[in-house]
Amino acid sequence: MNNFELTILEFIHGLIACKWLDIFFKSFTALGNGGAIWIIITLILLVFPKTRKCGLTMAISLILCLIFGNLLLKPLVARTRPFDVKTALEIIISKPTDFSFPSGHTFSSFASAFTIFKNYRKCGIAAIIFASLMAFSRLYLCVHYPTDVLAGIVMGIIISNISNKIYCKYLERKAV
Repeated sequence: MNNFELTILEFIHGLIACKWLDIFFKSFTALGNGGAIWIIITLILLVFPKTRKCGLTMAISLILCLIFGNLLLKPLVARTRPFDVKTALEIIISKPTDFSFPSGHTFSSFASAFTIFKNYRKCGIAAIIFASLMAFSRLYLCVHYPTDVLAGIVMGIIISNISNKIYCKYLERKAV
């Protein structure tokens, strides 16, 4: 599977890589470092009573992404990053030092985006587009395999649903 996925990464680079996309995706992916953009949005949503449900649900999602993605799955699967397997891949960002599976940027982005979508359809569509660009940035920058990103998408959507259920079951009546 790794060889096929490396071929996909090479195809992406051969097809669309250029200086301005390098600059764009390098900057764009930095927004997802440590879930920063989603943490900021969560904190903003928590401030206002009308958006607090979405903020609390996003907070739950991000905590679950951290636990299941970074603390459990990455060390358990221990998948080597593509640039460590094929050293000819050009890396234009600082090389991540953790494992590749799943893509944490994608995981937290889709968990957050789908949480926003469930609460605010129009803003949610923009969030899903943003999350999709985040996921693609990880492929463009050759720091994840396509299956790392795909797993991040699927697990992010699942975590969003679980977080919504947790909120509805345990927090809905208590939150104001």
